[in-house]
Amino acid sequence: MLEQKVAIVTGGARGIGYSIAQQLVKDGYALAIFDIIVPESIKDKLEVFNNSRTPFLYVQGNLSDSRDRQKLVTTVIEDFGRIDLLVNNAGVAPKERRDILEMTEESFDFVIGINLKGTLFLTQLVAREMIRLVESGIEISPVIINISSMSAYTSSTSRGEYCISKAGVSMITKLFADRLASYGIYVYEIRPGIILTDMTSVVKDKYDKLIEEGITPIKRWGYPQDIANAVSVLCSGRLSFSTGEVINVDGGFHIRRL
Repeated sequence: MLEQKVAIVTGGARGIGYSIAQQLVKDGYALAIFDIIVPESIKDKLEVFNNSRTPFLYVQGNLSDSRDRQKLVTTVIEDFGRIDLLVNNAGVAPKERRDILEMTEESFDFVIGINLKGTLFLTQLVAREMIRLVESGIEISPVIINISSMSAYTSSTSRGEYCISKAGVSMITKLFADRLASYGIYVYEIRPGIILTDMTSVVKDKYDKLIEEGITPIKRWGYPQDIANAVSVLCSGRLSFSTGEVINVDGGFHIRRL
């Protein structure tokens, strides 16, 4: 078993997840990235971790597939012997934006299968391992962090399946925070706002205008590193009398203003 703390980051091969993974290595974690991307297509990104001094694993898989979720957890335990941190970051947007009156079951199942079902059942698997480690007397620092979205409470009628999935992730946070507190396992949620990633690049002009017009009190785009910084704080051990907390990293979007 590693003496070093071990983190799993889902969707860690690009965007927000990649920044989170890089930050956790700086914070001293051994790292396992779980992503659907074929590793050969992101060799340069993975080399950053392979060339670091920290133990590193890349596990390719689909979060919506129960076999791939189990493969991830089994591989991490077999290679590292422990899991201290799970960052549920992986998520998808609808392949095609459609008004909720035109939303298809296929699109709903695709988004929910990854963002909600996959997140729920991976959290269940990892939580069981964390409990096993805690009850065996092994000193770990168990934390689960869910990356949801301001879409958890903000209506976007052209991508209703995404909003529904992120609202569900918020409830996952509450449920597991409640259930796992007695084991000393902390569960938190980060709600990103308008973050500059591949997912938002297709609507950049729209959000450039909205930000300039003051949709957020802090008048700039958010960056993946802003989310990574929040993850770093939440797993620092400095919030040991808090669980189930929601941290908005959204430039103040959540503030109700007149």
